[in-house]
Amino acid sequence: MKNHKAAITFILVTVTLDILAMGLIIPVLPKLILDFLGGEMTDAAKWSARFAVVFALMQFFCSPILGVLSDRFGRRPIILLSNLGLGLDYIVMALAPTLNWLFLGRVISGITTSSIPTAMAYIADVTPKEKRAGAFGLIGVAFGIGFTFGPAVGGLLSNSNPRLAFWVAAGLSLANWLWGYFFVPESLALDQRKPFALRRANPVGSLKLLRSHHELWRLTTIQFLAYIAHNVFSVWALYTIYRYSWSQGMIGISLMIVGIVTAIISGGLTGLMVKRFGEKHTLYIGQFFGSSGMLIAGLAKTGAWLLASIPIISLWNISMPAAQSMMTHRVSEREQGELQGALQSMRSITFIVGPFLFLRIFGWFIDPKHSIHLPGAPYFLAAALLFTAMLMATRVEQPGLPVTAANDIPDVVPPESIPSGPIAPILDREENI
Repeated sequence: MKNHKAAITFILVTVTLDILAMGLIIPVLPKLILDFLGGEMTDAAKWSARFAVVFALMQFFCSPILGVLSDRFGRRPIILLSNLGLGLDYIVMALAPTLNWLFLGRVISGITTSSIPTAMAYIADVTPKEKRAGAFGLIGVAFGIGFTFGPAVGGLLSNSNPRLAFWVAAGLSLANWLWGYFFVPESLALDQRKPFALRRANPVGSLKLLRSHHELWRLTTIQFLAYIAHNVFSVWALYTIYRYSWSQGMIGISLMIVGIVTAIISGGLTGLMVKRFGEKHTLYIGQFFGSSGMLIAGLAKTGAWLLASIPIISLWNISMPAAQSMMTHRVSEREQGELQGALQSMRSITFIVGPFLFLRIFGWFIDPKHSIHLPGAPYFLAAALLFTAMLMATRVEQPGLPVTAANDIPDVVPPESIPSGPIAPILDREENI
């Protein structure tokens, strides 16, 4: 690789295109489900929950397999497989004549959507440990850019044809596959690869890694609560349609605001916070603001107040890279792919539980058959979960790593310069797995 920053640039472009394609369909899919069901909001909430559950189930079973495969064969082929699969998924959804075909599209995407955890492993491969929080913050920038333009464009496209957003998403995903094929290099050196073992690739087996160290398990529990809370955004489109009568265009604009603020905070504030306060304090400070913002969103009686809650909620984004970095410090370099697969498997569990939980709560509290009318109930629950995670985060031990360079664009170790021979692991459990 000609310069040390090229690997990060390549992978960030890949992630940005991936998120952009996903963002296109966010404001469109709930409306398409609603149209298939004749405009019945309660049924749409139930079907949206089913879509989210099947997507998460596929990720739960497939992510650990792909994570372990990336430790064996490298990150690049897994990323390429993901992008190709997503492109095919969006084509299926664009052509879907019935709700069942649309459902099949989510099954396909659940199987193939692995580029984000694999990208995390890629970054861990090429970034020094003390600078990983800043590097993972750049992934947040990619998310922000994707969610800035994706939902806004998807919302505008859906005003003329709700299927058009799926075709554009398919084109972006397939373009992303071509980009990866020609430009994304491999990050995992041959001498750092680990033999494939089925017992590590099954969903239950992959979670054992997360319990191998008490601090890693504490961070896993904290992230589990945070990931559950994050699924409250599965209610966003239906919530704003129901409570504020927003159009798909307005939903797209609101998510564009989320994306802009996320990019600014992830790219500009995460490194500064880690440099000034360390990863531990950054973790629970972010969760405090996330909890406060969720409370405001649940109380918001107007769309303007909901928009005002976005910057406060978005400050939560500083906590995710900090937690991710602290977790990578507690496994060996040869286990980064397995770690990311295990985390994605754990997150998939929250995707199974979270959308179903929040959408059913939303449906219950807006159902006229019940005496309590509280459309903001999902956001109140999310606030409580984040507040609990914040309290747990105050007891996490801070790794003894330098943080002075955390605000810098990470120095990248080119794959060809990774030293040969075994790297001394922090926790070498290879013989016992």
